[in-house]
Amino acid sequence: MDKLVVTGGRALSGTVDIGGAKNAAVAIIPATLIADGPCVLENVPSISDVAVLMEIMEELGAEVNYMSAHSCVIDSRGISRCHVVNDNARKMRASYYLLGAGLAKFGHSCVALPGGCDLGERPIDQHLKAFEELGATVYVDNEEAVVYVDAPHGLKGAHIFFDIVSVGATINAMLAAVRAEGKTVLENVAKEPHIVDVANFLNKMGADIRGAGTDVIKIRGVAKLRGAQYSIVPDQIEAGTFIAAAVATAGRVKINNIIPKHLETIISRMREVGGEILVDEESLIVSRRSVLCATDVRTMPHPGFPTDMVPQFSVLLSLAEGTSTIREGIWSNRFRYADELIRMGASFKVDGRLAVIHGVEKLTAADVMSTDLRAGAAMVIAGLCASGTTHVRGVEYIDRGYEDFVNKLKGLGADIERIALPET
Repeated sequence: MDKLVVTGGRALSGTVDIGGAKNAAVAIIPATLIADGPCVLENVPSISDVAVLMEIMEELGAEVNYMSAHSCVIDSRGISRCHVVNDNARKMRASYYLLGAGLAKFGHSCVALPGGCDLGERPIDQHLKAFEELGATVYVDNEEAVVYVDAPHGLKGAHIFFDIVSVGATINAMLAAVRAEGKTVLENVAKEPHIVDVANFLNKMGADIRGAGTDVIKIRGVAKLRGAQYSIVPDQIEAGTFIAAAVATAGRVKINNIIPKHLETIISRMREVGGEILVDEESLIVSRRSVLCATDVRTMPHPGFPTDMVPQFSVLLSLAEGTSTIREGIWSNRFRYADELIRMGASFKVDGRLAVIHGVEKLTAADVMSTDLRAGAAMVIAGLCASGTTHVRGVEYIDRGYEDFVNKLKGLGADIERIALPET
């Protein structure tokens, strides 16, 4: 258990490189299970969620070899079944992608119910609905917290309409359908950049997926998938986090290795509150043109404002002139971090999925806790803006999705240190 010690008052300045997308990587790694040959992955983020998934793949029988810090070869030909019921599967949300991948490869899969950040009720009913529509039998052992899916006679293409837009269900349905007999049509699907990235990777392996990034995805099943070489897209949320940090501290930061189209909504909102953002083909230059301004925002599935940027954006609104509102359209428990910002002097009121934020002149250092991955990043940004020294606990949440976060911030001039705490 570590903590971060952050002393505020320094404007960030310099250049930072964005790593591979967490949400794409944690789906692409399980997808390698379907391949009949080795897969070479590049731009793999060095984060704890990826490390846990790699452990799971090795436990199943895959051979994983790193060629560098961000590139590896995964050979899944040694896996004979997909049975994952240990603690690693329960540590993270993305372990459920092994359900779809295992179903496609072996006709069966058994995975412990997933964990991850507590953002409220996060059922997997849409995932299971898709498996059933494709012809699988689903059994959930609630006592053991394990999901079993089985299709001994193979999967059949189907027309699947999701009741709600779900990133996880969309990806799991794609994973299962790539080897189903016939044509599968997925409607009311998620359109996030990592949906497109997973589809592109599967197509590189020989799948036939069309329409990823639109409302309808069409998949024609194939007999097998081959190994492939693929580079994971840059992480839009990591990029958005550094945009928020630069604007919040009134700094000037160049952000490299980004795809501007993936950041259009984030950039638009940052400009609205006072950010000055110059866009190049693969980079941004971020500064602040004025005092921060209040605004109203509502989270929505892509291309709307992403829920994963709400905590970081809240720090800006806490220092903006006027009153802002955030309406959370995805998770019921997104605002768990509000009490931590209040400790630092923010005026933050929550009513269900609505937050009302009255801007204050300054934030003051305090001892705060990371309540989830993105909230942890927000606490660090708040500490960078606050007067005094802030102590942020719960660093393990930050490690799940941000590679080398402390050193990247130190490279921009932040006064931040990571300190190991004694075990109690």
